[in-house]
Amino acid sequence: MSDWDYLADDISNWILKYAENNNISSLVVGVSGGIDSAVVSTLCAKTGLTTVVVNMPIKQDKSQYNLSNQHIDWLVSKWNNVESQIIDLSETYDTLYSKLSDYDVSELSMANTRARLRMSTLYALAGSKNGIVVGTGNKVEDFGIGFFTKYGDGGVDISPIADLYKSEVYSLAKSLDIIQSIQDAPPTDGLWNDGRTDEDQIGATYEELEWAMNEIENPSLTHEQDERLADVMRIYLKFNRMNSHKMNPIPIFKFNR
Repeated sequence: MSDWDYLADDISNWILKYAENNNISSLVVGVSGGIDSAVVSTLCAKTGLTTVVVNMPIKQDKSQYNLSNQHIDWLVSKWNNVESQIIDLSETYDTLYSKLSDYDVSELSMANTRARLRMSTLYALAGSKNGIVVGTGNKVEDFGIGFFTKYGDGGVDISPIADLYKSEVYSLAKSLDIIQSIQDAPPTDGLWNDGRTDEDQIGATYEELEWAMNEIENPSLTHEQDERLADVMRIYLKFNRMNSHKMNPIPIFKFNR
C-alpha cells in the first residue's frame, strides 16, 4: 500500500469514528462531477455506512452532469452501501429567480443561490436519514481564498479533505482509482450556465494558489522577482481579504455584564 492508500483509510476511519460517536447512521454528499466531491464520496463509501450521493443539476453544463452520473454509477457498482439520488432543482431555481426578478438581484448572487438550494436539499435528506452532510472543500478553497458559498457548499457538518491541498486531493483520487475523466476535468464550481472553470473565475491555477499559500508561511521573496508569481500573490491576497468573512468565525457582540 502507498502512503495515499493509508491516508484514504485514515480519513475514512475518521469519518466513521465521528459518525459512531455521534450516533449518525448515514452520510450525505453532493456529487458535482469534480475531483473533490468524487474523492469525498468515495471515502464515505469506504466507511461501510449508508452513503447517499446526490446529483443536483440546476441548468447544468451537460458534461458536468454526465461526469457526476458516471461517478455515482461507479460508486454504486463498487459499494452496496451507496444510495444514489438525482434531484433536478432547475424548476425550483426558476421559481425563486422569477420571484426575485423585480429586485435587481446580481448574477453572482443568483449563482450563490444555486449552492444554497443544494445545501438545503442535502440537509433535507440528511435530516430524514439520521445523517450528516459531508463537505467537499479542500484547503486552498476553505482556508486560503474562501472560494465557496457561505451557507451553500460551505454549509456542512464535517470536512474530511479541508486540510488537503488540491494537488493532494488529486494524489488521493489516483490511489482511489477515481474514473480518469474526472481526474482530467478542469475544476469548476458548477454554478454558472456557461460552465466556466475555477481558473476562469480566479485568474490562477490551484497549483499557483498552493504556491502562494505556502509562500506566505515560508517567504522566499521569489515572487518579487517574477512577474507571474507577483500576479498570483496579488490574486491570492485579494481573495483572502475579500472572503475573510467566510473563513473567520461570525462576529459576535460581547455584552460586558
